Amino acid sequence: MGGTPEVWEYDGPASQRLWQKSVIGRLLKNGSLALSPAETLFVHHHRNIELPDNDWKTNALSMNGMLLQEYCILEALRVPGNKVVLTGNLDLFDLDYQPQTWACRWPSNSHPKDSQPTAEVRWFLDSEMLNPAELHNWAVEVRNSNRIPEVMIVDEELSVVSYQLSSESPLGIFKEERLGEKLPNLSDGINSADGMIFPSENWEIEQLGIPTEEGIFLDTIASEIVDGKSPLSQGALILLDLLDRGLVIRPGFKYGSKWRCYEKRIGDDHAPYLVVLPDEAPKNWAGACLASRLASGVNKIWLHPVNNEGSWNYLAITRPPADSRWTNPRKL
Repeated sequence: MGGTPEVWEYDGPASQRLWQKSVIGRLLKNGSLALSPAETLFVHHHRNIELPDNDWKTNALSMNGMLLQEYCILEALRVPGNKVVLTGNLDLFDLDYQPQTWACRWPSNSHPKDSQPTAEVRWFLDSEMLNPAELHNWAVEVRNSNRIPEVMIVDEELSVVSYQLSSESPLGIFKEERLGEKLPNLSDGINSADGMIFPSENWEIEQLGIPTEEGIFLDTIASEIVDGKSPLSQGALILLDLLDRGLVIRPGFKYGSKWRCYEKRIGDDHAPYLVVLPDEAPKNWAGACLASRLASGVNKIWLHPVNNEGSWNYLAITRPPADSRWTNPRKL
């Protein structure tokens, strides 16, 4: 059972069973099971396998300051029965994966030897900074492989939560309105509260504008478009994209976002999307998780705009379905 904190070659009587049933580690030609430090902790705590020696844990922690966090991620995924293969072992099954991926996941009733993974997994500390563009690209590539892009977040208490990523393309029923051409031709606006008020008589734009007793109010960002400002701010460019998609736009202040977006006329359905301005968006995973959870609580999807060579895409960070919310066992 010798080994180092980097890889432990377990040659005990349970090696074949651990491989065949749990698909954990890497089965070697000599029958031993090569386990990563996180996998070693998992089989110790959940499969009653003794550690290599009394100093192993201390040595392993000194070599990898994130070992406990990685173990908690692995625990959250494996305790419900998922099979999790770290990317360093995916060559055993001749599987491709994205370079940023940490592991692939199979549900309990599947096996890597005869099925494709359900998800590719990454994990982050809750204090780590978001990189929306990189996350969006990763999510798109993973989805193109018919897999779920899953992210696992671990906090200072070593508590784990899971989220799913996707690239959303929200569309509404007003796609043919071409407001990018109509708005700069509006007239009779009066400056008000950093925005503009227009007469409500004959107002025909359903996608934009807040009805008030004095007229239709357009905020600062919409007023940029009306004024023909050049260059437009990032917010105005995003607003134009949302309008071009045919969505009805209203303030999202009470939901902690810039806008709430309707696919249909207001009153016909709820607003399924909340859109944040990148400059105002959460900067780390703790903030993004909170925003996503708040959106989920009101049956909405939280979207972070991402610019890709001049076009706007929308990264969604969503809570998984109830049967796919991975978290580690609660320790009191």
